[in-house]
Amino acid sequence: MRPHEARLALVCSRRTQSAWRGTIIPAPKLLTPGPLTTSDATRRAMLTDWGSWDPDFAAVTREVCAELIAIASTERDDLRCVPLQGSGTFAVEAAVRTLVPPGGSIVVLVNGAYGRRMADLCRRAGRVAIVHETADDVAPDPADLAALLAAHPEASHVGLVHCETSTGLLNPLGPIADVVAAAGRRLIVDAMSSFGVLPVHAEHPAIDAIVAASGKGLEGVPGMGFVLAPEGVLLASAGRCDSLALDLSEQYSYLTRTGQWRFTPPTHVVAGLQAALAQYRDEGGITARRQRYQANGDVLLGEMTALGFRSFLPAELQAPIIYTFHAPRDDRWDFPTFYREVKARGFILYPGKLTRAETFRVGCIGAVTTQDLKAAVAAIADSLAALGVVRI
Repeated sequence: MRPHEARLALVCSRRTQSAWRGTIIPAPKLLTPGPLTTSDATRRAMLTDWGSWDPDFAAVTREVCAELIAIASTERDDLRCVPLQGSGTFAVEAAVRTLVPPGGSIVVLVNGAYGRRMADLCRRAGRVAIVHETADDVAPDPADLAALLAAHPEASHVGLVHCETSTGLLNPLGPIADVVAAAGRRLIVDAMSSFGVLPVHAEHPAIDAIVAASGKGLEGVPGMGFVLAPEGVLLASAGRCDSLALDLSEQYSYLTRTGQWRFTPPTHVVAGLQAALAQYRDEGGITARRQRYQANGDVLLGEMTALGFRSFLPAELQAPIIYTFHAPRDDRWDFPTFYREVKARGFILYPGKLTRAETFRVGCIGAVTTQDLKAAVAAIADSLAALGVVRI
């Protein structure tokens, strides 16, 4: 075992031992799009056990939902928050199954893995997915969408991934929403990694649902998805969902009537999100969060470029969430080995998710700063040297 590996093993061992004793020692930084690095305050908030039917936990749920609505929009008074157990994908599927009628059609805009996942879950749910696919580094053209909607009057909805985290591409939500509204259709937005960081246009009349989750830009931990939708849309969808657990209308009605979740809630996750949202407010809300992530991204991109790495996306399509880099062209490059070397130096990266190019990804969201990103790039440089990689 090499010295840096021994040090990491010792840290992990201490972390495990300390977790049993109630103290948490910082682990390697997660430079991923979620789960991501959380603050000590968020982790401490999850040390309390909550009764899921206790009025105190009901108050936590109410506060969290109110905060999420306020982040999305301060102008709409009909927006409601429906929390849901599970990852963000559960919430996307719930939105589709609740809002698109069984056997109905939805146009899905695809330019990455998460758009393809949305199309897949639509088909598995018995909805007809009309896929409009562009390359992984190309945003959909609103004019093409307008023509597609004209050709498919049976499609009631359009599904869009706002920030496609398989690359970091930011799709043009505003222009797409305009086309959807002009065509008289409704829009379901997967804003999983962009919510709380970038505007999600909740006031737009085309919006039927904005879907996000606890463990992304809000800097909570994974385990709770949520859907923001106008109350009229939720009420009009009653009885439409063909799933017991994913019925947003039922979840909303039960929550409104009783103050409780229909099924066992992820109590610790919700408490952690409450703490994360308090820190979000203290930091300065969406503007400050976006500025910190943008500063992180600028440092990351600048320092990686200085090492010789090439960004997969053009600058105009890049969101300050996660960055995709082409793999080195050196024969000694091997991502699994590189991953282990970087991890041993205190950082966890993400593999690439593309089929036509070998890449890897580095996230700049979470409780991390520009100093963390500089240290991460230094760890990447050291790891390349350990592999003997010289041709980037």
